[in-house]
This record gives sequence, structure tokens and C-alpha cells, in this order.
Amino acid sequence: MTADSSFPQQAARQRPGPSSVRPTAAVVGAGAAGSAVAVQLCETAARRGSPLDLVLIDPAPEAGRGTAYATQDPRHLLNVPAGNMSCYPDDPGHFVRWLCRHGEPGVTAADFVPRHQYGSYLADVLGRAIIAAHGTVRVRRLRTRAVGLTRRGTTTVVALADGTELSADAVVLATGPQPQGTGWVPDGLRGSERLVADPWAPGALDEILADPCRGDVLLVGTGLTAVDVALAADRQDRTVHAVSPSGRLPEAHTVAPPPAVAPGPLRGLSLDGLRTAVLRHVSRAVRAHGDWRPGLDGLRPVTAALWASLSPDERAEFSRRDGSLWNRHRHRMPPVTAEAVGRMRRMRRMRLHAGRVTAVQPGANGSLRVRLSPADAAVPYDLSVAWVVNCTGPAPHAGTADPLWQSLFHGGTAVCEPLGMGVATDDGRLVGAGGRAALPLWTLGAPRRGELWESTAMPEIRAQATAVAEAVLTHLAPDPAPAAPVRRLPSDLSGHPLHTHAAAASAYRAGVARLLKVRTGAEPALRRAVALDPGFGLAHAVLALVGHEFGAGTDVCRSLADAQRSVRERGGDMERSFVEVVSRRVQGTPEEGDAALLRHLDRYPGDALALAVAVPTIAFSGLRDLDSDGAARIVGRTATAQDGSWFHTSLLAFVRQEQGRYDEAGQLAERALTAEPASGHAMHALAHVHYECGRHTAGVNRIDHWLGGHGRGATHRAHFSWHAALHELALGDTDAVRARFLAQLSPAKVGGTRALVDSCSLLWRARVTGNWYGRIPVDEVLYTVPADALERPVTPFIALHAAVAHLAVGDVPALYRLRDHARATDPVQREVVAPLCEAFTHLVTEDWDAAVSGIRQILPVLRKVGGSDAQRDIVAETLLYALVSAGRCEEAGQLLTRRQDRRTAAARLLTAGEPARQAGASTGRIASTP
Repeated sequence: MTADSSFPQQAARQRPGPSSVRPTAAVVGAGAAGSAVAVQLCETAARRGSPLDLVLIDPAPEAGRGTAYATQDPRHLLNVPAGNMSCYPDDPGHFVRWLCRHGEPGVTAADFVPRHQYGSYLADVLGRAIIAAHGTVRVRRLRTRAVGLTRRGTTTVVALADGTELSADAVVLATGPQPQGTGWVPDGLRGSERLVADPWAPGALDEILADPCRGDVLLVGTGLTAVDVALAADRQDRTVHAVSPSGRLPEAHTVAPPPAVAPGPLRGLSLDGLRTAVLRHVSRAVRAHGDWRPGLDGLRPVTAALWASLSPDERAEFSRRDGSLWNRHRHRMPPVTAEAVGRMRRMRRMRLHAGRVTAVQPGANGSLRVRLSPADAAVPYDLSVAWVVNCTGPAPHAGTADPLWQSLFHGGTAVCEPLGMGVATDDGRLVGAGGRAALPLWTLGAPRRGELWESTAMPEIRAQATAVAEAVLTHLAPDPAPAAPVRRLPSDLSGHPLHTHAAAASAYRAGVARLLKVRTGAEPALRRAVALDPGFGLAHAVLALVGHEFGAGTDVCRSLADAQRSVRERGGDMERSFVEVVSRRVQGTPEEGDAALLRHLDRYPGDALALAVAVPTIAFSGLRDLDSDGAARIVGRTATAQDGSWFHTSLLAFVRQEQGRYDEAGQLAERALTAEPASGHAMHALAHVHYECGRHTAGVNRIDHWLGGHGRGATHRAHFSWHAALHELALGDTDAVRARFLAQLSPAKVGGTRALVDSCSLLWRARVTGNWYGRIPVDEVLYTVPADALERPVTPFIALHAAVAHLAVGDVPALYRLRDHARATDPVQREVVAPLCEAFTHLVTEDWDAAVSGIRQILPVLRKVGGSDAQRDIVAETLLYALVSAGRCEEAGQLLTRRQDRRTAAARLLTAGEPARQAGASTGRIASTP
């Protein structure tokens, strides 16, 4: 993916101006610096929720490449190891990980990779940032040049080369280095077709590379640009000459030890004192490591501060006397490049000259005769070459021909710093004439070289991009204060560290808290967490889990892939462990999922979310084939880590009622509700206690009271209404059941899988118990249920209720389709759901005995589908219906005897069975039975 795919071209002649609601920021230049600051603007604005219109102005065909990374020559390598080239200052390994995901699985942080790959990386990161910020940041790309900039009222107006204008509230000038300086060019060469003034201009080297006569080439300059051009121009029968005052190529990188920490008291020294201190520091590194490189690399973090401590005269002296020496050692060749250049020199296909070009005259056959004057005042000599390539490096800003910068200088909006290498800024904001910032203009990268000395490599650019983005957004939206630097990782609700920033962690905690309380808003909070930090693996994993378990509006496979990739890139041990749990639960067998979850709880018993997933209550389906004693063991062994929390007490209450210890369960549920009145788990446990103990009037009153109070924001409200309806079914209050369905469980109130699990199942139970007169409106409910939940359910629990829904509408083909799906998925669906679908088809066709036989075979393994006894009892009630319909009332009575505390509801079922069977026989379809 490239960044260009996400910003449409603008056809309008007049671009829209700034808005008080959505301020406009323009970034002039979409190379490395422009892309880096655009990424930071997108991500920071999205993280803050600050609406922004971002306009990128650059004529290049693709964003992210600029001059440096547009080359497609694989011999042109980055001169910095991949481990130092991340575009994120707080994530140094990002580029290496990107390479590993994009065709370079074995790359390491020490490797030097082709420059075009880095251009692809920048384009990809920018494109992803734009997509992730969509909705908060609107991005446009204008394929043109900025040629002028003025102030009009309170806005900044950028004049464009196509004759249009753009009004902006803030502008970032990421124009990169100036073109190669040509002040050295003699009169005899100026204007010659044999002079390549800028080797990085598009197509500039094409004629040299295609020259059939393969004439010799002279490179003026011996820096990294000259090295790259020499590699491109290298031919068997050609000599590449390179000339500079020193006649020295850059040094080579080696496998060196880590940087040696720079000595402390360097600031405040004179230039002479600083030279002495630095030489001593480098000498110590040589003695300690046998190499000068660690010493020089150790100066990088303090280079800008040391440069700032020098006076303008001292900076000028350093640049004149020491600049070439510094650059040669600081900006080094990759080892592979150094080997290739060394091979060229050994085979005399490359020759170095110390001196300068003093004259050029036409030679024979269109060649050039170039006069070189040696630096040691020796006798000048001539070279005959076919081409001269300017590799002297960028021109200073003071003599720029760029119309944009010229307009800024002429208007006094920008001024050069004393050396003329760059422009004057106040931490990146342009300072104009009089020493003040006239316009909201910022710059970064090469224009700041005069102030910072080192300002063109990615480690410096990425830090500047972060600072500039913060400054721009603070200027545009000053109310939100800039976020304080994160000194330690935030944590989840259980105290485990989260590898994300504070805002995303806060959204994540809010989402998990709502899951634990069984309240609405969990999924939006989790989506906000990943929108704030698209690399937040744990939030992606929980989103995938919610989609898998609840059928929420989440692309489970995509979210899981994002989670797996994110925790590989940036995640702690706990996060990786939980992502493994979700991966096994979604993609593996039930046994694999259960094993991964138990391993996770053994290592992290305080993880409340994992405990919620393990114990089947109201939120998650739990471990497969987990009986009440197994659930009790899991809750028991996490008790110490959970430290008596309201959530743990809520789960324990539910487990105790599953064990039949109803008094204890009720006390625990009341204790949890006292600590956290909104605890849906505790209220759920109490609902089961009331039902199992036959306290139906008290049960329905307590549920309704809670739903109208602390449970007002509860998710799964339909399930609590379903519990209340079960009490009303047991009380035989037919009118109350119908009224509750219409008010709380009808399609106008509930949709999705919740409607499948609660609304459809209630209608079927009301139907088989004789508590619903007339047609049950199952068809209307199913219109709200996603087709996948009915045809291709991902969990056995949902599959069970899909089978009940198909039974309720008498849809035999749908039951056969679900049976075939169940046979092809996980073992539990194959073992339980598939034969249950067969039995239900017999029920629809009124083959009562076959239906009874099929359902009886399922009951011993029904627990494997998950859920509660009250939910799974729908299968037993269906069996009772089939027995009564078959006239096997004695067997039905024996089954009722085994259903302990539900005699009231069971008696009504037995009483209602015979009329229902007769009505069903007359119509041929269960769903149409009155």
C-alpha cells in the first residue's frame, strides 16, 4: 500500500480555506521529512480527537520517497543500519519489523538495506496512518509545487505552481535539502549538456547509464552522493574519477561495539577545548574497543547541544576546518558499498583526486578536457571525460533558487541563520526579520542544519517531526494541553503492563471494565483503543474475542491478525499469552483453546478478563465441557490473586448456584452487589438462585428493580428480561410473558445474536409450555439475526440456539444446512449440534419417537456447548414436549421427577402438552400451532 492511494486529487481551481471547526495544516514536501511529520500529525490528531484537514503538497508521483529514496537501484543502500531508521522515535525497531513483514524475514537491526525499500516503508507507514486517522483527519494530496507564501488576514496563503492557492492555519515546510550547489562550475562547463548538475533529478543519469561509448565520468565531490553515482556508472571499460579538496571517500561502517557514552563536561568549552575533549574521548574508545566508531557514535545524542554552545564564528571555523573530516567519519558507507568501491579502485575503474576543478574545455569527439588543480599546489593536470556529475552536496539556503524560500526571504518571513546553511527557527518555528515568528510556519530536516549541524538523518528527523506535530496541533487546538511524556507503561485493571500509550490504555480499561460488569459500551471503547493505537495488540485481541463470542460487528479474522502481528511487534508476556488464548480459541480446537486459557490463568491468576472467559456465566461461553466443580476449582485457585474483588465474588456466586449451593450463592451475590451495584454477573447469579429455588415472584421483582436502577446501562438486558420471563412462565402468567416480550424482547428492542439466544428461545419455551396463544412471531425476530449466526455459527452455544430457531419456524432445509456446517467445524458442534439438528427435523415432521431418541442421546453431552443449566434446559423441555406429543406421558413424568425444583413449570408443561400435540398434528408444522 502506498500513501497516494488514500488522497484523491483535487480538480477545483480554488482550494477551500481554513475552518473554525476543522483547521487546515499544509505540509510542503512529501519526502522523508514531510511523510514523518504527516504521520505524526495524523496519529497525534487522532489520539487527541482533534479534527484536522491535512494537505500534502508535492509534485512527486509517490509520497514518502523524496529525493533520497526514489532510486530503484538495489546497489544504493541506506548508509545507516536498519535498526536506526525507524520513523518512530519511541519504537526504534519498527522499520526492521516492517522489513521482516515485507519480504525480508531474516533482516536484522545491523543490516543495510536498499534505499528504495525505505521509500516503500515511509509510503506504507503514511498510508496506514492516514487510514487509521480517518474520521478525525481528512488528508488530501496536491501534485504540484508551492511557489510562494503570504499572509492574508489571519490565514496563511500558499501559492501553487498550477495557479491556485491554498489557505491554511499552519504550514510545515519539509522541503528537504536544496539542489546540489553549482558555485564551483567554471564558465567552460556551465550550460554544457555534458554536465549533470543534480544527479538525483528524475532521469538525470539516464544518458550516462545508456552512453554507448562508455566514456569516463568525473564526479565532483567524494561524499555519499559520489559513491552512489560511482556504483551506478561503473562499467568494465570506464574509469570513474572523483575529485574533492581532500580526495577522500567516506569511511565504512563496521561491526562495531555500542556507542561509547560521551564525557560529561563538554558544554561551555571553546572550539579548541571542544576539539581536545572530543579527540580524547575518541582516543579512549580506540584504546577500549580498538575502533574509533563507538567514540564518534557516542557523540550523536549531544551533537546538537555542542553545536549550539559554539559562537557563530566558532561554527564557521568548525565548518571550514573540520566539516569535511567530521562528515567523512560521521556519514559512513555501508560495508557492502565500501567493498564494492574498494573493488572498483583496485581494478582502477575508480580513481580519487585531491583538488578542485579550475577549467573545462571541449575535447575530441564531444568529450570534455577538465583541468584539476591539486590541493597540494602541485602542477595542474587535465582529465578527458565524457561526463561531469555534480556531487558537491546541497547548496546553502542563503543562495537558494527555490521560489518558495525566495518569497519567504524577500518578505522577511524567514531569515537565514548566521552561516547561511539553513534558516533561523525557534524550535522549528520560522523566525523572521526582527527575531519574531510572523506566521505559523514550521520546518524540519535540512533547513535546520545551520542551527543543529546534524539534521538530515532519520534519527534527527523523526524527533523533529514529533515535536513539530505537537507544536502545530497545540497551535491549532490550544485547549488540550500537550500530553506529558510517558515514564512507565500503563497497566490494565489487574495491574499488568500494557504496551501502549495512556489514552489507548484508558479506553481499553474502560472497555474491559464494561465487559466485567456486563454493561453496554465495551465494544466501542475497545474500538477507540485500537483507533488511538492501531498497534495495541491486546485491544485487537479482545475485540476479536468479543466478535467471536457475541457475534459483534467485528471482523474476527482481521482483528485477530492485527492482534497477532501487533504483539509480535510490541507486546509484553501477558499480552502475548492472552493473544495466544484468543488465537487458540478462535482458530484451534476446543481442547487447544482450553489448554491455552488454563496456562494463561496459571501464569496470570489475577487477570480478571481471562477468568471471565474461563467461567461460563453471562458474558463468555467459558471452557468447553466444564462442570460446576471444575469451574469452582478455577475460581478457587485464582482467589488469592483476585483478593476478594467484587468481580471474583460475583463469579463465585454463579459457580455456587451451579453446584446447588443456593443459600451460599445468594449471600455471595448480595455481597458483590453491595460492593458494585452494577455487577451484571452478581445479578445474574441471583436470578438463577431465585429461579432454581422457586422464588419466582421475588425473582421477577428483583430483576425488574435492578434493570430500572443500577442495571439501566447493562448489556445483555434482553437476557435479564429472559430470566424474568422464565419466572413468569413458572408462575403461569401468560399475559405477563407476552407483555414482557413485546416491551423488552421483541425485534424492535433486541437484535443480533442476543435476539437469537433470548428472544427466540423464550418464544419456543412459551410455545411448548402452553404459555403463548396463537402464532409465535419467530420469523420477525430472525430478521434481526445475522445470517452467519443462523447458518454458520462459530460457537456451539450459538449453534444450539440457531437449531432451536430453525425448529421454531419449522425450517427443515435450514436444519440440514446447520447440521452440515456443524459436521465440518469443531468437535463439539460435530458431536452435539449436528445430531441435535437431525432430532429436531424429526420433531418438525412429527416423527415423535425418532425425535425423542435423538434428543435423549444428546442430553449427556449437552453441557459441552457451554452456557448455563437454565439455557440448556430448553433441550430437556423440548424432549418433554416430544414425549407428551408421542403419548409417552409416563416417561415424561419420570423426566419431570428428575427436574428437582421446577415442578411448577413442569406441571404446566405436562398439562399443556396434550392439547399442543393435538394442535400440532392437525397443522403439520410446530411453528403454526396455536
